[in-house]
Formats: sequence, C-alpha cells, structure tokens
Amino acid sequence: MSTPPKTLLGTMTPGGRRNFADTLRAENTGAILLLSGAVIALIWANSPFGESYRALSSLTFGPSALHLDLTVAQWATDGLLAIFFFVVGIELKREIVDGELRRPATAIVPILAAVGGMAVPAVVYSVINTLSSAGDPNGWAVPVATDIAFAVAVLTIFGKGLPTALRAFLLTLAVVDDLLGIIVIAVFYANGLSFVWMLAAFVAIGLFAVLVRRRGGASPWLLIPLGVLAWAFMHASGVHATIAGVALGLTVPALARGGEATSLAERYEHAWRPLSAGFAVPVFALFAAGVAMTPSALADAASNPAAQGVFFGLVLGKPVGIVLATWLLVTFTGAALDASLRWLDVVAVACVGGVGFTVSLLIGELSFDPGTVTSEAVKAAVLLGSLTSAAAGGALLSWRSAVRAREQRSGEVPTTA
Repeated sequence: MSTPPKTLLGTMTPGGRRNFADTLRAENTGAILLLSGAVIALIWANSPFGESYRALSSLTFGPSALHLDLTVAQWATDGLLAIFFFVVGIELKREIVDGELRRPATAIVPILAAVGGMAVPAVVYSVINTLSSAGDPNGWAVPVATDIAFAVAVLTIFGKGLPTALRAFLLTLAVVDDLLGIIVIAVFYANGLSFVWMLAAFVAIGLFAVLVRRRGGASPWLLIPLGVLAWAFMHASGVHATIAGVALGLTVPALARGGEATSLAERYEHAWRPLSAGFAVPVFALFAAGVAMTPSALADAASNPAAQGVFFGLVLGKPVGIVLATWLLVTFTGAALDASLRWLDVVAVACVGGVGFTVSLLIGELSFDPGTVTSEAVKAAVLLGSLTSAAAGGALLSWRSAVRAREQRSGEVPTTA
C-alpha cells in the first residue's frame, strides 16, 4: 500500500481552528488587523495601482429593488460593520445587565468622562469651523468617537503594571462612548425615513428577540436570516443599517439561565468576535482609509477647517473633555477615583481616548459626500489624529508604568493625589 504524500498546507484541525479563533478574539490581534487594513489601503491608494483601488471601491452590485445596489465600499461600511455593531450591542447588553454600568456608584465617573470626552471635541470642531469662512459644520460628530479595540490594545501594550481599575475605567468609558455614538448615528444621520420599512425592521428584530430568548437560543439557520432581513429593512428605512446590528445584539440574554454555564450573550460574543475583529473591521478599514497622502493632499488637509476640527478634536478635545468631566465630578460631588489611581493615570488614558478610527471614519463617511476634497481631508485627519493620540497615550502609559514599577520597588504606596 502506497503512503499518501505529506500535505504541507492542509485544513486546520479542530484544535487549530479554536486556537486561531482565540487569537482573533485577542484585543491586540484585532487592533493589529485593523491597522494592517488601513496601512494596506494607504499604500495601495497611493501606489501606481491606486486607480485599481478606486475602481474596486466604486464597483456596484446588489438588488436595486431593495435599495441594495451598493458599491464595494458601501457594502463594507453598511454591511460588514453591522457585524461589528452586533458585537458592540452584545457588549453593551452585558455591561448594562451584569457589568460596570449595572452599578451607578462605580460607573458614574467613566460615564460622565465619556460624555465630556464627546462634548468637548464637538465644541472644538464647531468653534474651528464657525470661525472659518470655509468651515463646514456637518462633521461635528466625527471626533467624538473612541475606537474601543485600538484604545484597549494601546493600554494593554503600554500600560503593563498599571492598576486594573484603569482598564475598567477605559472599558466603561469606551462602551458608553459607543452607546452615545450609536445614538448620534441613529438620530443625526437618518436619511429620507420610510416608516413602513422601519416598522418591518422592528418586526424582524422583535421576532429575533423572541426566538433568541428561548432556552439555549434558536437555530442559527433561523436567526441569521432574520438578522439579515432586519439589516436590509433598516437600510431601506433610511436609518443607518448598522443600527440593526446594535438592536439585535441588545436582544440577546446577558445572564445565564437555569442549567446554563454561561450566558447566551457571552457565547454569541465569543462566536462572533473573530469574524468581527478578523474580517469585518479590517475590510472596512481597507476600503475606508485609502486616502491620498501626497504632500499636496496633506497640505490641503492641513488647511481644511473640517480636517483641522477633527484632528484637534481627537488630539486635544478628547483628553481635555475626559479629564475635565472627571475632575468636575470628583470635585463637586461625592464621587471618587479608585484608590489605586492617580490623576496622571487618568490623563494618560484620556489621551488614548482620542483614538477614534473605526467609528470616526464611519461618521466621516456619513457627514461628507464620498470622494470630495473635504471627505478625503477628514479621513486623513482621522488617521493622523488617531495615530497621534495613540502615540501620546502610549508614551504617557509607558512612563506611568515605569513610575509605578519604581514605586513598587521602593515600597511607596500609590495615592490618588
């Protein structure tokens, strides 16, 4: 009997698939893939093959009768990001039911920090664009977002040795930021509302909610088509289709029921995060971040009031808003920082909050017509502002980690002073 030839690259074993999925669930991996998608987009769009990038992005397909004759870039924005927002919706549900947002006494500081971290960047943007005769007020919401995957990855990489309370602060802040960002998208970026399609979307979401609450959850072969229908109806209604993803995620039970070892929300998040972090978000970045980075394009972006507002909103507005709101709350109420935190730790995390990226790019696409000079300038500002915030926050976190390490070696006890 002949021995079959050895296969160098074959199908993955079940254990290999589990390890691969676990790798995609890691915060660092998701951030690396997201950044890789953006870097590939920038290189491709600015290479001699840039025209092929733009041609692929603008390639249109889909049924026009259902208002789904979208470009590849729109499919990435409206379709794939719905998966990302479904996972976000599940995270929100878990935080509200069984996480930091369940206890107002511990959640109030990061919640108001998130509000401040959204209000001040919007004000910074609005002031810059109001004072300029060429300003455009439409992009006020672009710098209000924090990319939770990138922000937590920066904290994980550069904040080794810092208190776990700092991670809880950033996670809660980013989750609230996501929730408020979702509300902004739903309220301010609805376009030509059709209440018939909206009602159809809510019926599909309601049916999904009924089925998913059955013990153990209904079959994916039933839930996934329902979710796709809810997404399609929401898209046709004029509300941004990603809102359907959030709504579906919020219906998933967040507490383990009798006989269950883990909640359905935890299992769904575990199952869908690899697809979100490993495919949906990187592909979105691939088709959203391909902006011209030539000297002339960067000069145009630097002189564009909308781009200036986005950049300074992320780099300055975010940290100022987060720190100011936290300081006001601690100073004028009975709230307090965790005993293990210092104000410089909060400043470092506040800088990381300026990493807008995914949601900022999405809101930028909703605020300005794709392909226009302002749209391209705003994308460049989101990328540069997010990278600047990540660099500044990473440097501060590294410094704070070194200070903590010296304090621990010398036996000094950290205080909040």
